[in-house]
Amino acid sequence: MSLPTRRLREFAILTGCAALAVYTWGLLHLAGAILEAEDGGTGSAPLPPCRGNEQVVHVIDYSVSYLPLSFDCEMKDGGSYTAEVIPAYVNPVAVGLALTAAGCAISSAYVTELRLRAEARKGEGR
Repeated sequence: MSLPTRRLREFAILTGCAALAVYTWGLLHLAGAILEAEDGGTGSAPLPPCRGNEQVVHVIDYSVSYLPLSFDCEMKDGGSYTAEVIPAYVNPVAVGLALTAAGCAISSAYVTELRLRAEARKGEGR
């Protein structure tokens, strides 16, 4: 395996692991918000993750999304708004790192293909 191919594969693995780590960090924040919303004790109404917004008095439920990560507070009138429980950088950084990993993996395969074709052409010329 050539050095550029190996470096591209290593960088793809590294950025893929970083994307997974950032996404997991966001999942931990989301899980904490879900646990807090499901806690039915004193002070559980309105939902704690939905507090901090003037529309909180109209909140009746919540929904979550895993791609992209979000915690949405649903209101009586059918509308909703996203509670800021997940750091704002999580979704864009995870997507950026995942795309970088995919690009490096594809580039590595392309470099390998070019090298194999060049070697095949050399073999035909003999």
